[in-house]
Amino acid sequence: MSSSATPSAPVLTSEQIQGLLPHRYPFALVDRVIEHEPGKRAVAIKNVTFNEPQFQGHFPGRPLMPGVLIVEAMAQVGGLIVTQMPDLPKGLFVFAGIDGVRFRRPVVPGDQLVMTCELLSLKRQRFGKVKAEATVDGQLVCSGELMFSLVD
Repeated sequence: MSSSATPSAPVLTSEQIQGLLPHRYPFALVDRVIEHEPGKRAVAIKNVTFNEPQFQGHFPGRPLMPGVLIVEAMAQVGGLIVTQMPDLPKGLFVFAGIDGVRFRRPVVPGDQLVMTCELLSLKRQRFGKVKAEATVDGQLVCSGELMFSLVD
């Protein structure tokens, strides 16, 4: 089984990601960035493990990664694009909208989510939109557009 999503050297390690995003356990959902074009695009991975707290109740006997956490993981990749833009004000970017998100197949422990986000627009240095998609083993599991805004 070959996988182009596991290069030997990450572009951003988990320690570097923690320096860029405010999220912490259990909401730190990006393990590694494997491709990055600052201000434009990022590709990152999330290794899904059975030890994550959501699987205790979602669902007993049939662990499935909640769709909202897949969307949150994609949004965090989008956040990495924005935090790397030097001309933007520093602050907390939060969800402002979610459009056209579709879930195509379940994500289960043992899967590796490969999330790709591309910046579509940025307005007044406060509002942005990314196109996001997540795949497992090359198969699309989730896609949509995510909007964010800077909170004061």
